[in-house]
Amino acid sequence: MKIGFDNEKYLKIQSEHIRERIAKFDGKLYLELGGKLFDDHHASRVLPGFKPDSKLRMFAQLRDQLEIVIVVNAEDIEKSKVRADLGITYDEDVLRLRDEFMTRDFMVGSVVITHYNGQHAADLFRHRLERMGIKSYIHYLIDGYPHNVELIASDEGFGKNDYVETSRELVIVTAPGPGSGKMAVCLSQLYNENKRGTRAGYAKFETFPVWNLPLKHPVNIAYEAATADLNDVNMIDPFHLEAYDKIAVNYNRDIEIFPVLNALFEGIYGENPYKSPTDMGVNMVGFCISDDEVCCQASRDEIIRRYYEATNKLADGMDCEREINKILLLFNQAKITTAYRRVTVAAAAKQELSGHTAAAIELSDGTIITSKSSPLLGCSAALLLNAMKHLAGINHEEKLIPQSMIEPIQKTKIEYLGGHNPRLHTDEVLVALSVLSQHDERSGQWDTDLADKCRRALAQLPQLHGCQVHSTVMLSEVDRKIFKKLGCGLTCDPVKKK
Repeated sequence: MKIGFDNEKYLKIQSEHIRERIAKFDGKLYLELGGKLFDDHHASRVLPGFKPDSKLRMFAQLRDQLEIVIVVNAEDIEKSKVRADLGITYDEDVLRLRDEFMTRDFMVGSVVITHYNGQHAADLFRHRLERMGIKSYIHYLIDGYPHNVELIASDEGFGKNDYVETSRELVIVTAPGPGSGKMAVCLSQLYNENKRGTRAGYAKFETFPVWNLPLKHPVNIAYEAATADLNDVNMIDPFHLEAYDKIAVNYNRDIEIFPVLNALFEGIYGENPYKSPTDMGVNMVGFCISDDEVCCQASRDEIIRRYYEATNKLADGMDCEREINKILLLFNQAKITTAYRRVTVAAAAKQELSGHTAAAIELSDGTIITSKSSPLLGCSAALLLNAMKHLAGINHEEKLIPQSMIEPIQKTKIEYLGGHNPRLHTDEVLVALSVLSQHDERSGQWDTDLADKCRRALAQLPQLHGCQVHSTVMLSEVDRKIFKKLGCGLTCDPVKKK
């Protein structure tokens, strides 16, 4: 995978910049964390070289200075709101996040339950936290939030909320998902810290959009594609332009809320330390791009990937036509079509030539490998085999997995497990290769040559990280997960298997 982002530089200058922001206040900074703290795969796709856990590694350099506060909305607890990517409720995810942070030796100070209005489920969750020895606090609904500034910045507004006790100078405020009330918790703490004589600070840590890249830079367009379901729009920050006569990029929700935040800061401090929403951010990603063209190419691929992801959801019966139409408009801005993605064209050509569903992968040197489905293998399983054989220098015509081994697996899938698709999936192919890599007992003989080739083929799997893959049919969840674990960028035509 070509690298376009200097990850080591990022770890250094991002942590330094946060330290500088802490120093601007009374040694206390509440940092609202947007996006994912770990497993940030969107950032690693559009900024090749950015590690999915880069932000966590960066914060590790500040570990002794920080503590984490996890925020959850009482209404989400009451409705048993579920994280779509993990399939667990928000209250369960609070506990998962706490465990994830603590296993990495980060201090998790407490949990704040926001939007509280006597919800029974929230009470039960708080009792559960108490039994587990976890500190919890309550923040209430405030009439007219966020516009009724006079009430909000008073003892009847933020003053009614529990004061969250913290012991370190950097407090990271995070949550299971959007709408949890992270910003309100930060602002409430500023009000209550100020009452106690501490002029604490507030900042936002969001990776996208990248404020010091052009508005229509592919990295920023890819962010709009990623949030097409929310209808976020990148904009020139008018407050930043007016204050500094410099162009900076932000997004519509931060720009729209800034006048309210400005009034709240004035209500708390008497003045606002920030002249624009961009000022509130601490993101240094834009200074760490080492190869702009590599990031542009990766971002265009990501825009197309998001398009296929949305069309696949539509094929599954979800209501996402608006999301698709938004991404198609972004295609125009990025001056691309799906044909920009080479594997999309190659897979379609293979299907037309063979008459079967097909798949293609682009290797790191630009080589395109294709496959088609057969009675024994699905097109994705065949693609994996073809790619591994190519990288290992094994003749394409050579069969690494004998038919005599595939057929018993198919029988088990259909006759004993009640399946309908006899073709082997990618995980089954990898298991078969793993078994064969040790020995082969056909005809009672040990085939050491075949075992060696299977080992060589399996050893190529790390080289698939960062490669682009396309299938002319929607793959099973099993196959999608395998490509994700391999680090491949997968897209599928919105066509279901028959």
